[in-house]
Amino acid sequence: MLLLGIETTCDETSAAVVERAGNGSGTIRSNIVLSQLDEHRPFGGVVPEIAARAHVQVLDEVIKKAMEKAGVEFSALDGVAASAGPGLIGGVIVGLTTAKAISFALEKPLVAINHLEAHALTARLIHKLDFPYLLLLVSGGHTQLVFVEAVGAYTRIGTTRDDAIGEAFDKTAKLLGLPYPGGPAVERCALDGDPKRFSLPRPMIGRPEPDFSLSGLKTAIRLEAEKIAPISRQDIADLCASFQAAITDVIVDRVQAALQNLGHSGKTPNAIVVAGGVAANRTIRNTMEELAISLRLPLVIPPAELCTDNGAMVAWAGAERLALDMTDPLDIKPRARWPLDIGPAPVGNSA
Repeated sequence: MLLLGIETTCDETSAAVVERAGNGSGTIRSNIVLSQLDEHRPFGGVVPEIAARAHVQVLDEVIKKAMEKAGVEFSALDGVAASAGPGLIGGVIVGLTTAKAISFALEKPLVAINHLEAHALTARLIHKLDFPYLLLLVSGGHTQLVFVEAVGAYTRIGTTRDDAIGEAFDKTAKLLGLPYPGGPAVERCALDGDPKRFSLPRPMIGRPEPDFSLSGLKTAIRLEAEKIAPISRQDIADLCASFQAAITDVIVDRVQAALQNLGHSGKTPNAIVVAGGVAANRTIRNTMEELAISLRLPLVIPPAELCTDNGAMVAWAGAERLALDMTDPLDIKPRARWPLDIGPAPVGNSA
């Protein structure tokens, strides 16, 4: 089957065409991503109103390019998928409304996708992966450990009590005067730094509950920077390296805690999956590879271009759902908040 996927939950406007074979394997026929970094850079972060207007201005053209690159006509589609949340509500409305219009005009099924589910299932697009698996979902807005048992069956076993990991990266970058976007800037700067120079806290390490807490680490960075002010370029590099080392130590400990919790409940994952924008960080990827080897568990991390927001992951989640006849009515409602372990989005006049 062929699915068109539309992603507009934040500051990437994306459309893609993905093919799902009868044996469950996937092929990306096209994946067009238009970033809004230049529009938001002067503000040091994403401005919701600017993001929504940008989606309106370019989405039709992005969809056109995705269809042309895939070499298919709209009539060949088996369905249309769009992120229905969570995300910036203005952008979500733009993408979902467009998908509804295409679905209605073509008389093709509509699949409203939880953006987090799209990240959760991306590993199955690029790798033969059987359920269940443990998902570490790390992005600018979300940090979660989720037990993925099937399409639509997710159990959240750990989350952040304050900042998401991506948010902590961005705030650290801003604190140190690094350019937007902050996460990649911290990673680049850390390459030239000494990760052992600053003794930073590792919040929640050793705790049995597999949750995260990162606000204290962010505060520690600020205090260290104030102690040595004015800070040099090398100071900034060392702070970034020390911060990144603390983050990776926390991730390893929290994943191990999650596996212990699953073991106590008699659940055994077939693999560990890392997804979300922060999964593009090379140090985190390398650390997770070492952990997986020590645990003798397969590790699946999508390539960097499929970790950040994109239409292919939405199209694939739509194909996975459509294969199970899991479709949605045209009065499905967009959601700014939509936890992965909560049911489908509401329809009509429901809350």
